Amino acid sequence: MPMDTSTELFVKNLAENNGPAFHELPVDKCREVYKELVSQLSGELADIGEIRELSIPGENSEIKIRVYSPKKTTKNMPAVAYFHGGGWVIGDLDTHDPVCRRLSAKSDCLFFSVEYRLAPENKYPSGIDDCITATQWIHDNATELGVDSKRIGVAGDSAGGNMAAVVAQELKNIVSYQLLMCPAVDLSDKSYPSREEYGQGEYLLSMKDMLWFGGHLSDDLEQLLEPKASPISNNNLSGLPPALTVTAGCDPLCDEGKAYADKLSEAGVDSEYKCYEGTIHNFYQFPLALETALEGLDFMAAKLKERL
Repeated sequence: MPMDTSTELFVKNLAENNGPAFHELPVDKCREVYKELVSQLSGELADIGEIRELSIPGENSEIKIRVYSPKKTTKNMPAVAYFHGGGWVIGDLDTHDPVCRRLSAKSDCLFFSVEYRLAPENKYPSGIDDCITATQWIHDNATELGVDSKRIGVAGDSAGGNMAAVVAQELKNIVSYQLLMCPAVDLSDKSYPSREEYGQGEYLLSMKDMLWFGGHLSDDLEQLLEPKASPISNNNLSGLPPALTVTAGCDPLCDEGKAYADKLSEAGVDSEYKCYEGTIHNFYQFPLALETALEGLDFMAAKLKERL
């Protein structure tokens, strides 16, 4: 698949700088490198009404949540629980602050960005349990938060897209909509064409990186085949909320995202699919480098506004 001009230049610059791949770095250094990459390429921050942080009770510790309010607020607003990407190992509230700002501002939704526990310090299912707890808490405290309890969506990118899909399965009576952004929904070693073509390391994310992330997430990789880790393995998807799955054509995760969107449709779920053909994994995090970044974010925000 041909890359668009900006993506081709971005990939070329990555190769020329010969930076280490995620899987070649110690965890702490990998977190630093990822944060720096996003910081350099996020561009201008979207104008937002208010940002505040709160903590809620978790399983063994407090869960921090960053709340984004658009400029115009009402008493009963639609809300989105957002789960950041980074392979369950890297990424945090700050790496995904620009994405949450723009999605909240453009969708007129309250955004609740969840700081779930990361691996390897906290193995599976610690992180996903935090995401489930946080979403349930938003629903249970909707009135106090100014949230319409019947309009609560979930969203996330990459590993966070995985978590959004799982939360939608676990809390399908609470979740009204799911936005899955370049989601990692299949942690098996199944052969997908996009994994073979784009997973060798030239396109930011590699399958070696994915294996590295999975190895940190769990000491027992068989665990990661169950629906709570690989949501595509759930064979009963009926009754799930409407979904939008967004992928990138030059992403090793592209085909599994499409396969999950198709499986939702086959189960009778209102499932929409959009692929940005000529770009790479998590393209929407790099507006200064990739021409489709803001276009993609604004498309997703418009869908949230329409559906919630």
